[in-house]
Amino acid sequence: MNHNTANTDNNTSTQSSCDLNDQQLLRYSRHILLPEIDISGQKALLQSHVLIIGAGGLGSPTALYLAASGIGKLTICDGDKVDLTNLQRQILHSTTTVGLPKALSAKRTLSTINPEVSIVTIPEFVGEIELQQLVRGADAVVDGSDNFITRHQVNKACVKHRKPLISGAAIRFEAQVSVFDLRHSGNPCYHCLYPETEETDNMRCAVMGVFAPLVGIIGSMQAAETLKILLNIGETLNGRVQSLNGLTMNWRTARLHQDPACSVCQSTA
Repeated sequence: MNHNTANTDNNTSTQSSCDLNDQQLLRYSRHILLPEIDISGQKALLQSHVLIIGAGGLGSPTALYLAASGIGKLTICDGDKVDLTNLQRQILHSTTTVGLPKALSAKRTLSTINPEVSIVTIPEFVGEIELQQLVRGADAVVDGSDNFITRHQVNKACVKHRKPLISGAAIRFEAQVSVFDLRHSGNPCYHCLYPETEETDNMRCAVMGVFAPLVGIIGSMQAAETLKILLNIGETLNGRVQSLNGLTMNWRTARLHQDPACSVCQSTA
């Protein structure tokens, strides 16, 4: 992440915190029919704020489902511009938005899906100070970045401000997804899983390639985990890492525990 000053572009429309109107009752009726969500849960979503780091392969399906589900405020942070090579998998963008900042392209798409959602766009690579501010103001943070440096910076901010982190990654035909619920002491953080070292290998899609539907699967799961966290329903992937082989569609689950020697969550604790 570069230490550029982040600019914000706020959507003028915001979700109302009062009772749902007739249009909202109709739009979100299939959620409201679920007893685990109901009207009270949908209201909670309308009043929630989610920060999404990266509007690429993982951030695309995550943002689409969160906007469609009625998250009140989405902050989209991405300093890249839409490239033709992105369109194979980054479904937020289209041929007509090639050359635009990804954050602004994302807002265009999301606003057509749900114009009630307030969308803040940050079309720059933000530094650690700005990232801390962004994380502090969110209810949940989705990491859809494609490099370990950013992932570790996001993790540190989430640990410091005790925000749930929904993490995903995909490269070639391999992918994984997990939740690091840092609201409670004793839970592992991203650094417990991948300790930060100078030798960390940053494998990027631009060099290694990625199977297009794979990011859709993982990004959709990140959206589901985010909604469950905001609604406080079900069992999240906190303390578990789900890994998927896209060639065989075999899932593997690994349990993750807090590292007592972790230099991030232990020092904060």
